[in-house]
Amino acid sequence: MKITEISVKNLFGIFNHKITLNNEERITIIHGPNGFGKTAILRLIDGFFNSHYFKLRKIPFSQFEIKLSNNETIEIVKELTDYKNSSSPEIVFYLHKPHKPLSKLQSFSLHKLKNSHNLQSLTGSIENLIPGLERISSEEWAYIPTNEIISSEDVIERFGDYLPSEFFKIFPIREEPDWLKEIKNSIHIRLVESQRLLNIVTTRSSRRYEASSSMFPTVSAYSDELAKLMQDKFKEYGTTSQSLDRTFPVRVVKQPPSVKITDEQLRQQLKELEITRSRLIEVGLLDEDREAEFQIQPQDIDESTKNALSVYVEDVEKKLNVFSEITQKIELLRKIINSKFAYSYKKISFSKEKGFVFSTRYNNSLTNSKQLLPTELSSGEQHELVLLYELLFKVEPNSLVLIDEPELSLHVGWQVQFLKDLQEIVKLANLDILMATHSPDIIQDRWDLTVELKGIEE
Repeated sequence: MKITEISVKNLFGIFNHKITLNNEERITIIHGPNGFGKTAILRLIDGFFNSHYFKLRKIPFSQFEIKLSNNETIEIVKELTDYKNSSSPEIVFYLHKPHKPLSKLQSFSLHKLKNSHNLQSLTGSIENLIPGLERISSEEWAYIPTNEIISSEDVIERFGDYLPSEFFKIFPIREEPDWLKEIKNSIHIRLVESQRLLNIVTTRSSRRYEASSSMFPTVSAYSDELAKLMQDKFKEYGTTSQSLDRTFPVRVVKQPPSVKITDEQLRQQLKELEITRSRLIEVGLLDEDREAEFQIQPQDIDESTKNALSVYVEDVEKKLNVFSEITQKIELLRKIINSKFAYSYKKISFSKEKGFVFSTRYNNSLTNSKQLLPTELSSGEQHELVLLYELLFKVEPNSLVLIDEPELSLHVGWQVQFLKDLQEIVKLANLDILMATHSPDIIQDRWDLTVELKGIEE
């Protein structure tokens, strides 16, 4: 299921917007002047589908509608309040089904969380878990990274993933109806916000209640994460290899005489396997091992060896197929990043131990090395790498990805190329994109993909 149209009324008490998504080309671009609500619309979508209800409470609007590809419509209604008012109005979700009378309308009321005052007894623990969060009154908190003042209930809804399960004995999670759960489970949404260079990393100890978090450079966190992904795939490769190698002799003996495959076809298959193996070595997934090369001379292939070689080819194809998806993603990431980083004489490669590996033509002034840490990249380089990594490695297939200000810190030349790079990623990773931008350089000549947010008609 997909979202086909989004509309909002009285956004900030002023704007009425309607956005039809371009599901055919899978990329929709929102543009318009500052303050017209581009970011707010992305946050409202994320707020509903990912249960970040504090966003629905904080952003002023009276009605928000999401039309789906099955012709159902989700309507979110709330009373319009002053933007600075910390009170929490009731919000109601409605599900409109085609050809159903209003009397059959399904609804769910989002009430204010209870017992939020009990957070006072947990202040120290929460501040350890959520770096940058400081209490400023009995019911208000300052979140330093975004310069926001948020309520206690916002703390629970926004940072619930970082809180131990014991907290939810005090703050029970509201039970949502099945129809609402089904809609949220059928559409995956990921929001890539403009602030993407810092990441909250949580470390839990073996003791039941102890945990701590810290703000960590996202580019370093993703480098570590990619290394873990590569290691996991290598372990899977090893497990598959052991299983196939253990039964190889039996399968060769039981293999019926090969009459369909020619000597030339067999040599071609072996050649293709070596090409694949070389690709995997190049992207850091396999270690270079010259003994693993299997060079067959024409005179080596006869009827007695053909059966064994055909089983061998099938086995190696199964082993290397473990790396197929991650290899394509790493290769595309490498191609895009190296085309951009070439301007600053940098290059990216990958390893199972480090994840991202950066090199430069010039010595690092601090270490007299030509190797760079991920954090030594410029802010624009980090923004580009983090955004591309998220799209390729952090998002489920068929998700709708919401991207806020992709042009942030990017050179004009990079902005010009961004949409073409994005189209390659959309095709490989099977994604839909809704992004908000101020940059005509990103749009280029693809104004057919855009929706302009307009002001009040005088």
